[in-house]
Amino acid sequence: MSHHTDPFAPSVHTAHEWLAAVANAIDTEDRFVAHRALRAWLHTVRDRLDINAAAHLSAQLPELLRGMFYEGWMPARVPVPHDVASFLAQFAHAAGVTPEAAVPLAGVVTDTLADLFSPGQLDHVLAQLPVKLRFILLGTDLSAVYAGAALFTQPDLPQIDDVERRLNALTEAVATLVHGLEFPAGGEPGSNARITAAQQAHRILLAEGLTSSGH
Repeated sequence: MSHHTDPFAPSVHTAHEWLAAVANAIDTEDRFVAHRALRAWLHTVRDRLDINAAAHLSAQLPELLRGMFYEGWMPARVPVPHDVASFLAQFAHAAGVTPEAAVPLAGVVTDTLADLFSPGQLDHVLAQLPVKLRFILLGTDLSAVYAGAALFTQPDLPQIDDVERRLNALTEAVATLVHGLEFPAGGEPGSNARITAAQQAHRILLAEGLTSSGH
């Protein structure tokens, strides 16, 4: 059945394109494996967002994947606890992988969706989550994070909360710069290279917890 006779054909085609992108990213020809990974990412992240943020994320998805996103969703029970252990357990179980394999897999899916979403939109979603979960979603091993955090236990160094507060202020300025690079006022968008560089810089800052949900 062609696109001209099947009103659902365009939605199915777009969903297959997104699934193929995930399959290519995780280096598999098994679409069921890719489907499990994508579904695990969507549900695990969705359950840790409030209703408005979940709606914002779902709006970026093709129609067919939007239905998968809301499958089994219970708005009265979200957001669920944001601890790393439950996040990894849910993702690993849904994706059919070990908790150790869940971290790099989540990172690959995040990178793939970042390229498929509108520029900067995934950053806004991740900004709703605690720093530790952002690390997981960016495929970062938390053991390195904990090692770095241990430096702040020294009495002559500032408390982590103070550091995060100052760095968040810095991020506001960076976010404004990123937005300006992507959508220059009164002119055409800059080169793809500049936009990509700005997005990557924003993701690095996001992984370090230097972010604000206000932009």
